[in-house]
Amino acid sequence: MSEIFAEQTAPTEPEGPLAILKKGLHNRSFVIGAAITLVVIAMALISFFWTPYPFDGIEIANRLKTPNADHWLGTDHFGRDVLSMIMVGARNSIGVAIIAVGIGIGIGVPAGTWAAARGGWIDETLMRVNDFVFAFPALLSAVMITAIFGPGAVNAMIAIGIFNIPVFARVARGAALALWQREFILAARVAGKGPVHITVEHILPNILNLLIVQGTIQFSLGILAEAGLSYLGLGTQPPNPSWGKMLAEAQTMIAIAPHLAIFPGLAIVTAVLGLNLLGDGLRDIFDPRLRRLK
Repeated sequence: MSEIFAEQTAPTEPEGPLAILKKGLHNRSFVIGAAITLVVIAMALISFFWTPYPFDGIEIANRLKTPNADHWLGTDHFGRDVLSMIMVGARNSIGVAIIAVGIGIGIGVPAGTWAAARGGWIDETLMRVNDFVFAFPALLSAVMITAIFGPGAVNAMIAIGIFNIPVFARVARGAALALWQREFILAARVAGKGPVHITVEHILPNILNLLIVQGTIQFSLGILAEAGLSYLGLGTQPPNPSWGKMLAEAQTMIAIAPHLAIFPGLAIVTAVLGLNLLGDGLRDIFDPRLRRLK
């Protein structure tokens, strides 16, 4: 009887990476999103070792060149190679987004799962603090942090990361609350396991898929937020290039050199589109019911 009870109440084991990849190869959104994302990441990684020209190399004689054989994406008003700047800007944007998502996961997930595990006044207090933090968008947080510490990529990471905390806390808490009502959790409690043990051994593995999807979405939003903050002068500072900063510098010359705005804009759109498609594909893979409803 106990064996039958265990079979009925045991959770579904999370799929391994190979199983996810095999399903992903049959999902159009996953394939396209993964391909675009890998290209953007590869471009960022390559920029650590090679760029067509030094990203900060000023050549006034070559200023405002349109795309040509020497400069595939043209040059800016200082004669800097646009392609080299976009490649280096990719690693800056990705770096900020990774740290910002890491902050959100590292603080938000433990807070959300702990609130679901304890309930009562602990849950209520954590969620009200969560709502308070969520009321301040990344841009407003960046303005406040910049006013105190000054502009920079690090402060942009902190601002976007703070905004991500309540997002992951809500997702983790909602998913964990549903699992705490399941029979296999009841069986674990009867076996004498405490809230922390149950959360680590049973809750987290079963909400990992949901967190991966949410992380992918927040990663794309992090890139977009970093571009917005840099556009306003609150993010990555010169001489380090940023897609948002390139757009800000191009706005006064868009009539005479539209390529200065087109290519950084396309880089932002491509990166965000790829990550959103990847997240959509992962959601379909992890929850086939959503795919059937489309």
